[in-house]
Amino acid sequence: MTTAPAREGATVIPKPKAVVRIGDRVFSAASVISGGLILVVLVLVAAFLVWQSIPALVAKAGTLPNGSANFWDYVGPLVFGTVWSALIALVISVPLALGIALFISHYAPRRLAPVLGYVIDLLAAVPSVVYGLWGIVVLAPFVKPFYVFLNTYFGWFPLFSGQVTGTGRTILTASIVLAVMAIPIMTAVMREIFLQAPTLNEEAALALGATRWEMIRLSVLPFAKSGIVSAIMLGLGRALGETMAVALVLSVSTNVTLQVLTSLNPSTIAANIALQFAEASGTALNALVASGLVLFVITLVINMLARYIVRKRVS
Repeated sequence: MTTAPAREGATVIPKPKAVVRIGDRVFSAASVISGGLILVVLVLVAAFLVWQSIPALVAKAGTLPNGSANFWDYVGPLVFGTVWSALIALVISVPLALGIALFISHYAPRRLAPVLGYVIDLLAAVPSVVYGLWGIVVLAPFVKPFYVFLNTYFGWFPLFSGQVTGTGRTILTASIVLAVMAIPIMTAVMREIFLQAPTLNEEAALALGATRWEMIRLSVLPFAKSGIVSAIMLGLGRALGETMAVALVLSVSTNVTLQVLTSLNPSTIAANIALQFAEASGTALNALVASGLVLFVITLVINMLARYIVRKRVS
């Protein structure tokens, strides 16, 4: 494509040259390096885990902890306990986080809402060891009568069957602690998403005669679907990777059971690593690293699934 010649006597205005400032170049380079550094660190961590896991993956029967026949026999109950406790924690925490976020964003008085938001956010700053001590000293003795009630009147249900533990340190107690730890993260994300809902849509729904709940159901929740999914996945990640709180609260065993009120509770991968790492050596140490690799893969798959769900919701 040729450029038409300028008419005789016409003034030709030169195109301004693009000005590239040093600050723009530095910021662009820093952004690229930071993004690449994250990928490099992720690859290095994965490579380290794989390399250190090989001896455990090919270990013979009897050389692994607990007399396991192979690595998958060893890590199977840990995977079950990790996923099972995280799912129970989500069942408890998601409705609470959703209700708290809606109350702060649409129901609480304007002067009270920021204070409640600050209090909920402060819960995320509490160390996991403190949550674990709270679970042992306060929560476990408090829930024992409730566990007896569930076993007495609902023992026909598989989850509440079996012999109730006398300590209260069950996988249900650990899941309650995990739920309390996940609530601040989920609440913060949901609250911000709810506050970004289009005000015109909310006002239009109210003007048409909708109640406040109908307005939220028709205008706010559809807008916030992707944010709610993201918040749930963040809470699930917190529950899957929690270590000290579960290690302190949970009375562990190698059993795989759905019963949540007994003393026979499957441990989680993170808690097992924290409890066994100091005394592990040789193949046992490699088995702990390999179990960490399994947890790494589970977390990665969950995050990829969350990205897929959010992208599908947005599109």
